[in-house]
Amino acid sequence: MRVLLLGATGTIGQATVKALVQAGHEVVCLVRDKSGGDGTGNTTAMQMSLKGAETHFGDVLDIQSVLAEKWLQQPFDALVSCLASRNGTPRDAWAIDYQAHSAWLQLAKTKGIKQFVLLSALCVQKPLLEFQRAKLAFENELVASGLNYSIVRPTAFFKSLSGQIKRLKQGKPFLLFGDGQLTACKPISDQDLGQFIANCLTDNHLHRAVLPIGGPGPAITPLQQAQILFKVMGLPPRYKHVPVGFLDMVIVVLKTLGRLMPVLSDKAELAKIGRYYATESMLVWDPQKSAYDEHATPSFGSQTLHAHYEHMLHNRIDVDLGQHSVF
Repeated sequence: MRVLLLGATGTIGQATVKALVQAGHEVVCLVRDKSGGDGTGNTTAMQMSLKGAETHFGDVLDIQSVLAEKWLQQPFDALVSCLASRNGTPRDAWAIDYQAHSAWLQLAKTKGIKQFVLLSALCVQKPLLEFQRAKLAFENELVASGLNYSIVRPTAFFKSLSGQIKRLKQGKPFLLFGDGQLTACKPISDQDLGQFIANCLTDNHLHRAVLPIGGPGPAITPLQQAQILFKVMGLPPRYKHVPVGFLDMVIVVLKTLGRLMPVLSDKAELAKIGRYYATESMLVWDPQKSAYDEHATPSFGSQTLHAHYEHMLHNRIDVDLGQHSVF
């Protein structure tokens, strides 16, 4: 298939490109002039990470600026988007998670593209934050579009559970909210998720569906994540327990000050995002039982968080946490 891919320079986007190319698809990527997790990546390094794909530079948020490009006049069978807002603040979320996607959906319909695969997020099942509402608004628009769609809602990513490694290396304790067992998730690697996204193109069982997806093995809590890390690092366990009420206090203060200093309003939203992930599991939500259900959360792939931690620490590999690192 000939596939147009958005969001190719993120870690999941790169993994998706690799999976698509290995499957024999012709992949065309629209990327920014300055790419990478923080927007300052090296162009040569970026092209190496997208080896096997055709890359074009442009502004994905300004679809009018690329409409006349010759490469976009060619036919495509599918559009795959791994595009997401960088920080989850309201303005960024609605501009990218909804408006940009909506514009590309309209282009897909105009060009006769029949299939749209969207990387979304599992947290939209309980939309309490603006970026979740923006994602959900586009999900609904995609479902109603008439296109053959696959909406992929992954659980936690490995890199989002790697933010405290630096703390532990510095001899600091692992931060836990409450007793460290308030939440659980089934984390999935970039490579396994990229493969799952690629599968959506050709597996009929994944068509016209909303697809929650996690990695292999049982769900794990933050406390269990910490225990794995301490074991891999050969360190005695040390924890610092933070009450959730502390985040509530921070949010109230930032919202109050945000009335005088608008920049603090975004900080308040980031604090709300942090509180959400500190108190809500990344598992399928059962509305009838009002509970998260580990067993209803599908598993895919073979890479485990334990193996990821060992690879990072023993091979001294740094993971680019980007602007999504909260803790």
